[in-house]
Amino acid sequence: MDDQYWMRQALELAAQAGEHNEVPVGAIVVLDDQVIGRGFNRPISGCDPSAHAEIQALRDAANRLENYRLVDATLYVTIEPCSMCAGAIVHSRIKRLVFGALEPKAGVAISQAQFFVQPWLNHRVEVQGGLLADECSSMISDFFARRRDEKRQARLNKFGEASNPEV
Repeated sequence: MDDQYWMRQALELAAQAGEHNEVPVGAIVVLDDQVIGRGFNRPISGCDPSAHAEIQALRDAANRLENYRLVDATLYVTIEPCSMCAGAIVHSRIKRLVFGALEPKAGVAISQAQFFVQPWLNHRVEVQGGLLADECSSMISDFFARRRDEKRQARLNKFGEASNPEV
């Protein structure tokens, strides 16, 4: 099984997040060609600002292994990690990070910072970005386009413009 296979599984998890009206981000942790952790964004439904897909997948993997160190594991995530997730990735000792789309506002692997190469870190993570980037990016873009349309429709309905087209 290759990186694209695993990223497609992360994309399936991202779709689940979108079905729950969460930003559609999915993540899996793979060790020895086995998925040991899964997660998708849940900060809204979980009332938990730390419930990003990466954190969920790392927690799941650590619980399954009964060890917070995930040495030799690879984390696949559909979008470039933020600073919180990057810190957790380092602390969990993930060997390799593979992400899909860039996150130009908050991504710290490439977009806003190069977190994983900082000399003060006590662990080095191999980073590969851009895997199935178009699919990952489209999922998020489509989600936010739908949300904007829903908000626009709600405003129209609130002021009666959509319910009275003849005015």
